[in-house]
Amino acid sequence: MCGIVGYAGARDALPVLSDGLKNLEYRGYDSAGVALCEGGAPTVYKTVGEVDDLRAVLPDASEATVGVGHTRWSTHGEPTDANAHPHTDCTGDVAVVHNGIIDNYDDLKAELEADGHAFASETDTEVVPHLVEAELADGASPADAFAAAVARIEGSFALAMVVDGTDAIYLARQDSPLCVGHGDGETFVGSDVTAFLEHAREVTYLENGDVAVVTADELVVEHDGERVERPVEQVEWEADAAEKGGYEHYMLKEIHEQPRALRQTLSGRIDALEGEVDLDVDLPREYLNSLEEVQFVACGTSYHAGLYAANLVEEHADVRATVHVASEYQFRGGRDPWRTLVVAVTQSGETAETLAALREADRTGARTLAVTNVVGSSVTRLADENLYIRAGPEIGVAATKTFVSQVTSLALLAVHVGRERDELTPTEASDLLEDARGLPGAVQRVLDADAQVRAVAEAYADSDAFFFIGRALGHSVALESALKLKEISYDHAEGFPAGELKHGPLALVTDDTPVVAVLTGGARAAETVNSVKEVESRGAPVVGLCTDGIGEKFVDDALAVPDLGAMSPLVANVYAQLFAYHVANLKGRAIDKPRNLAKSVTVE
Repeated sequence: MCGIVGYAGARDALPVLSDGLKNLEYRGYDSAGVALCEGGAPTVYKTVGEVDDLRAVLPDASEATVGVGHTRWSTHGEPTDANAHPHTDCTGDVAVVHNGIIDNYDDLKAELEADGHAFASETDTEVVPHLVEAELADGASPADAFAAAVARIEGSFALAMVVDGTDAIYLARQDSPLCVGHGDGETFVGSDVTAFLEHAREVTYLENGDVAVVTADELVVEHDGERVERPVEQVEWEADAAEKGGYEHYMLKEIHEQPRALRQTLSGRIDALEGEVDLDVDLPREYLNSLEEVQFVACGTSYHAGLYAANLVEEHADVRATVHVASEYQFRGGRDPWRTLVVAVTQSGETAETLAALREADRTGARTLAVTNVVGSSVTRLADENLYIRAGPEIGVAATKTFVSQVTSLALLAVHVGRERDELTPTEASDLLEDARGLPGAVQRVLDADAQVRAVAEAYADSDAFFFIGRALGHSVALESALKLKEISYDHAEGFPAGELKHGPLALVTDDTPVVAVLTGGARAAETVNSVKEVESRGAPVVGLCTDGIGEKFVDDALAVPDLGAMSPLVANVYAQLFAYHVANLKGRAIDKPRNLAKSVTVE
């Protein structure tokens, strides 16, 4: 998730772009840049680092009245000056900024290079200005050239382009937000309204498939080659709320961003029809067939993602999988390092204990793989291979969208290893990948039930303690659900394997200790129902996260979970996130910055 800003009008575009980028800095802070049109080819300024680093290299003023800017969260290519946006073509006449991921950029880049185009970055974005350049060389107008380029790219994108000789900004949207602000004789562009809220309150939101041209006093939108009208809406938010997209807290915004985060995680990586996965990691078939163990090392939420993944790896790749709290990790037990893959799971890529565990694995000679959200982070430099979860920046301390993206990425890894080891047939892999592909829609159905979750939270918010239970894949979700609630509400919450209740925890169960049970596919729901009966016989109210009606008649409150097989517990986890959020909000907690906690733990 990156930030886009644009301006077309009569005043100096530079301060508008600079201030807009500062407003959007929460969306990305690896690098930033602007392209200014001053009567000739766009002048580009860009640098690695934050917006203040860019401001240090910008002139005090410009003669440009049209321009675009970008603040980047890296997905393809590390944070460098060359990889910063805007990106230009060979002539320098075209400058483009982009949010999202272009799935087919490898093929397009190869084709363009064969035609003589030279690339200056490692990004997927750079194919766009070169595609436009090729169309312009064939005599197309800038608008037609841009539309033709957009028609050739696949994936998720919000694009803004400026071209020599025009006073327009060219826009396109597919699965990444893009909006236009209307002023008096000037027009603004943003990936969200935060970019220009102090200048314009009348906004048009582009829709998927829209291609548009913006000038100082006009917005022309086409969809499938036909001109369309998009409504103008009045924005009532204040600037701080606009950063959160109208949500009260970043955490709630990020919970609702999960369908898009999942689409980005999956984008370009799966061929569900053939049962194939492309993760762009170098784990040779010979090596994967030699594996005796996969070791996951992680902390907190990432540890729970590792627990989920270990179940999938053992079941679908037929290789032993162990999960280690990173601060406790030691490579021992007579294992052969060459036959051990150590997978470090860390959202930030800077978690101190996980880095220490990775160094220990590296010291023994084990092969290492980092699963992280941050390109260029410390873990990516230590690990042999890197798998990026592509969730976009997460501001709230309590991890939400990064957890689902971690688990989904690791599920794809499990399928990949299973296929390479011939433990999964193409049909079995296809079924698993279809379930993964259904995640964005299933999560959206859960989000649409937010009012129901809030009502459940209101009923139990004043309880003494909360217990979460599940089996198999549901166990890791129970642990993660309890962690979310205790992190942000400060209430006592614990997660257990459901069968362990009668081995001690049942002594704590009363009529004022709600139990949340994971009763879905992949979580041995029928057996968990026995534990539900045990707690209900002690008077405890039960909230069931239920697939296909399993256990509904035994629970006090049932929340319906779409059936996605082994991915169903992950969908159920979204209910638990919403439940934790509403309980904490009802108590007036500092949800985005809970006491004593930090987003990234960088010291041991």
